[in-house]
Amino acid sequence: MSETTLPAAEPSPLRAQVQAIGGLLLRDLRVTRREALAFLTRTVMQPLLFVFVFAFLFPRIGQGVGGGGGADFATVLVPGLVAVAVIFQGIIAVALPLSTEFGGTKEIEDRIMAPVPVATVAVENILYGAVQSVFAGLLVLPMVAAIPATPVALEVSSVPLLLAVVVTSACLSGSLGLALGTYVSPRQIGLMFSVVVLPLTFLGAVYYPWTALDALPWLQWLVLLNPLVYVSEGLRAALTPSIETMSPAVVLGALVASTALLAGAGVRGFLRRTIG
Repeated sequence: MSETTLPAAEPSPLRAQVQAIGGLLLRDLRVTRREALAFLTRTVMQPLLFVFVFAFLFPRIGQGVGGGGGADFATVLVPGLVAVAVIFQGIIAVALPLSTEFGGTKEIEDRIMAPVPVATVAVENILYGAVQSVFAGLLVLPMVAAIPATPVALEVSSVPLLLAVVVTSACLSGSLGLALGTYVSPRQIGLMFSVVVLPLTFLGAVYYPWTALDALPWLQWLVLLNPLVYVSEGLRAALTPSIETMSPAVVLGALVASTALLAGAGVRGFLRRTIG
């Protein structure tokens, strides 16, 4: 009596896409692991320089920074520098490689030939940027907290709030990287840092809490267009409850809305650049 072999059940479309994203993500992370030194250098250099000069060097030479004194400024500065590391890691990890692939190497053609919808490849880029952003934040936080000459008052006020801010900020970072990588011309990628990165940094509540801008109401409302504001304020609310910040509910709502807006724009731009 012959045995009957039943055909293996095919995975559902959703499961197949999840598996494809996982495979692409593992591939990208393996490449990042081989470039660990470059990842560490670009992640820690800028935050370390800022915290060394403003929170270590200035207090030691008697140069005051910030209206609340050295200790207050160091406490304000640390979450802001972590926010910078989180956001800009997405730009560096996603936007710059995409610009190169679209403009010269054409390596993107290998990715879109995977047996999954092209939009799935775009989503994987967002997740890849998000994972790198989380690693960047975890790497920068202890470094910038240990360097200041005066104690940094870090205290996790709410673990769920911290996790929610980290996850949404990381996804925002990857989405911003995808949007910039697909809409900024490869020839203008250098200009992007002057037109986008510098304004994001200096108007992103990195060196001051958003509530401190109440002396300039027009600027306080204008900077709400900057997604880095919500990352900085969210990390302050979760890590430095002694600093008055924007409402956590408003922060999380803005992070989710900004992520959805940038992710949608990024996916549309990716589809336009790859399949026309």
